[in-house]
Amino acid sequence: MDNDEFRRASKNVWDKMARGWDVNREYMWETSKPVAEWMVEKLSPSAGHTLLELAAGVGDTGFVAAELVGDEGRLISTDFSPAMVDGARRRADEIGITNAEFYVMDAENMDLEDESVDGVLCRWGYMLMSDPSKALKETRRVLKSGGRLSFSVFAGPEENPWAALPSRTLIEGGFMEAPVPGSPGILALGDRERLGSLLAETGFSEHIIEDVPITWRYRDFEGYWRFLTEVAGAIATLIESLPQGEQVTAREAMQSAVSDFQTGSEIALPGVTLNVLAQ
Repeated sequence: MDNDEFRRASKNVWDKMARGWDVNREYMWETSKPVAEWMVEKLSPSAGHTLLELAAGVGDTGFVAAELVGDEGRLISTDFSPAMVDGARRRADEIGITNAEFYVMDAENMDLEDESVDGVLCRWGYMLMSDPSKALKETRRVLKSGGRLSFSVFAGPEENPWAALPSRTLIEGGFMEAPVPGSPGILALGDRERLGSLLAETGFSEHIIEDVPITWRYRDFEGYWRFLTEVAGAIATLIESLPQGEQVTAREAMQSAVSDFQTGSEIALPGVTLNVLAQ
């Protein structure tokens, strides 16, 4: 699959996921809050700044920053999924965010002027892009001199059972093929050394990387299965594509696999993000 084909397929996936992210917004925010708060604190936006959020989804991380730049500043909230952008716009109206603009935009091909923003946020986006190097070069291009990029990706599979377990279970069950090494995916940028090299190669001369642990909690297996089928991107669309009998088999395999992380009915799956501040 070439990059254009990948982008089209990925857009279709995230358009489908938009409703699930909207419905599960509160859960996603509570789980990801330590990540988002780190990102905004390190970005340290000031009143009057123009901020860009890439792969914003339904927008919550950017909305925290929007409050800090005040009426004189603005947030440019973007995603390449129109359905996600619509969800972010609705949420801004609900909570009274008035200094945000919303655009459908591909982070690899931004319709923005050179050196036009003071800061960029991107939570869990770059690793899913067809060409993260191109996206980072575009990010560097639109940042003003001295501007900062604050973003998060996931560490490797050994540190993220919550992300590795579903794929491994589906691969072992013959429901999906193992991904090609280096291909886009939720754990694609989990190598700290590679991540640092990628930043240097794309024009970011300084960076810090910090581990931020998070835990994905589910009341019971039913809640976990809903997450997998409503929110989990490519995993959700793959499960949906299986014949009914295979969906039942996949569900049983997943229930067995997750049992090691279960106490009573509750499931707690650990994870680690790599949070990055670069300029």
